[in-house]
Order: sequence, then C-alpha cells, then structure tokens
Amino acid sequence: MAEQQRWYVIHTYSGYEAMVKDSLEKLIENNNLQENIFEIKIPMEETLEEKANGKKKLVERKKFPCYVFLKMIYSNDIWYLVTNTRGVTGFVGPQGRPLPLTDEEVARMGLEEVALSIDFTVGDTVTVVSGPLESFSGVVTSLVEATQKVMVNVEMFGRKTDVELDFVQVKKVSVDGDSAEQA
Repeated sequence: MAEQQRWYVIHTYSGYEAMVKDSLEKLIENNNLQENIFEIKIPMEETLEEKANGKKKLVERKKFPCYVFLKMIYSNDIWYLVTNTRGVTGFVGPQGRPLPLTDEEVARMGLEEVALSIDFTVGDTVTVVSGPLESFSGVVTSLVEATQKVMVNVEMFGRKTDVELDFVQVKKVSVDGDSAEQA
C-alpha cells in the first residue's frame, strides 16, 4: 500500500460522539477494514468544575464536542461507509470531502505524539505564531523534546517573562544572511 494513513475529522450530532465511535468500530470489524481505518479518537480533557454546593469535582469533557477523529487511508468506499453511519453529518473539509490534518494540527490537538522538526535552539530569537501571545518575540531559554515544549523569554508590559509554549506555536526569526528564511 503506497497510500499514507492520515488523521481526518468527522462531524457528528451533539452527544452522538461515543455512539458514532462504537458504530464505526463495529463497521471496521464487520467489514474487515482494519487495513483502512486504524484509530478512532474522541479527545478528552479533565477540568475542575465547581458545583452549586461549593464542592469542586474533576470532570472529563470532550475537547472538541461534535467531532470524532479517524486515522485512516482515505478512499471513496470508506467515505461512503463512514458518512452513512448513524449520527455522522459528514467529514470536515470543502464540500464535505475529507481534508487530512497536518502534523502540526495533530500535535496541537494531542491526537498523537508527532516528532516535529524544529529549527531553533536555546538562545535563538523566535516569534509566537499562534495563541494569546501571537506576534510576540522572545528568546528561547529551554527546550523539552519529550513534551515538545519551549520556554521563551518575552517582554510583556515592560517586563521580561518566561512563558511555556508548544513547539508548533513558535517560529525562528530570520537573520540577515540566512538564505532559507530570506525569500
């Protein structure tokens, strides 16, 4: 098989995510689709919620309500089977045609650990390209490959502050003579 497995997103009716996941798992088993659909995920996150009586409770919530993520090799047959599953409204993409997620999106959503190649090291100046600190610049103070986090010293409100960011949130600032960035 020359085709590559990629992550795709399907949209579901509200509250149907778990049912869609179960239905798709049965579909894979009944139609021997293990060679085409590899993983089905509903990303969850734990949040601390305060109840009316003042007690705090740890609850698990869907990170992306109404969405289910599929790691698969796309084909028209698979598209037909998935879109005709009860609870599925369609794939996310132009005109309902699946658009695979990029490695950066997969890493940012926490679907799987993707080894990202980075072009910066400690001491380099970087610009924040996404998140609340977008367009801020700073100096890399530390890198943690295992968690794909970078500590950047940025100036906020006239003070230097260390902030922890994901690798995908920063880009190296081009330097004169750096031909790769100078186009």
